[in-house]
Amino acid sequence: MSSSLVVCEVDESLKAKLKKFRFRKETNNAAILMKIDMEKQLVVLEEEYEDISMDDLRNELPERYKYVHSDGRVSYPLCFIFSSPMGCKPEQQMMYAGSKNRLVQAAELTKVFETRNTDDLTEEWLKNHLAFFR
Repeated sequence: MSSSLVVCEVDESLKAKLKKFRFRKETNNAAILMKIDMEKQLVVLEEEYEDISMDDLRNELPERYKYVHSDGRVSYPLCFIFSSPMGCKPEQQMMYAGSKNRLVQAAELTKVFETRNTDDLTEEWLKNHLAFFR
């Protein structure tokens, strides 16, 4: 599968929401959950979360995160965590995987992580992945 394969487009209203989310001023942890509308072949908004912990986010899954560095500095990295639903049909898996690059491009994301098992999505998991960007 080509890394430039595009299967689904990104909904225009989602693009606008992602841009607004990227530049938000709030300092609490927040997330946008997206899904693919299979009929329209479009990445759309599923749910928005404000002031959510990693544990709560993991429980909500079928990217702001307050990160306190070891030296006490605080940052709010915007990250995209890609996970396709477990047990979905192969064509759905391909649609999710093929749409990821377009979404990352549309949202201008740089911190992109993938997990197959949402149980792995813990505070420690995210800190380990963000350590690469220090």
